This record gives sequence, structure tokens and C-alpha cells, in this order.
Amino acid sequence: MQSTLVLVKPDGVQRSLIGEILRRCEAKGYVIEDLKLFSPPKELLEKHYQEHEGKPFYEPLVEFMLSGPTLACKLSGERVIEGFRSLAGTTDPTTAAPGTIRGDLARDWGLNVQQNLVHGSDSEESAAKELALWFG
Repeated sequence: MQSTLVLVKPDGVQRSLIGEILRRCEAKGYVIEDLKLFSPPKELLEKHYQEHEGKPFYEPLVEFMLSGPTLACKLSGERVIEGFRSLAGTTDPTTAAPGTIRGDLARDWGLNVQQNLVHGSDSEESAAKELALWFG
């Protein structure tokens, strides 16, 4: 069984979509192991997005993530990393397929694609690192 980090980003929290996003995860058969709703400090976000430092979207992404509370979720299940990323849909809400979280619920903000409701770890290595960062 795998575990992954799922974040409901500030836009999802602000739009009251936590319940719908978690409902979709549970309907898929995944287990919510832990939840934490809080405003993450800048240091945590800088560590989380460290691989993107120096890229044009890094600073706007960190600033967006500082704009409000985030829900961190430890999600577990068979092939949950791959499965959640499929459930989330592509990063750009415009191209995310209907039936996915982003395809159904995310708004198109043009070039501001970091406002896409959710984050999910992209590999087992990332999941282990990210879960340690967000849950200790």
C-alpha cells in the first residue's frame, strides 16, 4: 500500500471544496490517514517547492500558497500516487478532462495555473519527502 500527500490549495479551501475533493478520494477507495488545515509558513513552502526555485513561476506559486489556509492530507491506497494524479487531472484546468477534480471544479485563470485546487505527489520519493515535510 502506498501513501501520498494531497494538498487542497488556498483556492480550494476558499471555495469550500474540501468536502467534495475528499469525497472523490474516498469514492475512489482511498483512505484518509491524516488531515491538517493550517496556513503553512513560507519556510515550509520554500522547501516543498525547492525543485522549482529559480523558475519564473516559483515566487508567484509560493505567494499564492501563502494567501490562505491549505489542507494537507495523507492519502493511502493501492497505486494511490498514480491514481490521485489521474483523479486530479492535468495541471491546466482548461485541458483537464471532465470527471477530474480540475476538469470539473477548477477555474481557468489564464497563465496563473498554480490556482488549480490540488497538489499530489508525483512519485514515491516525492511522497516520502513531502509527507515528512507536512506531517513530520
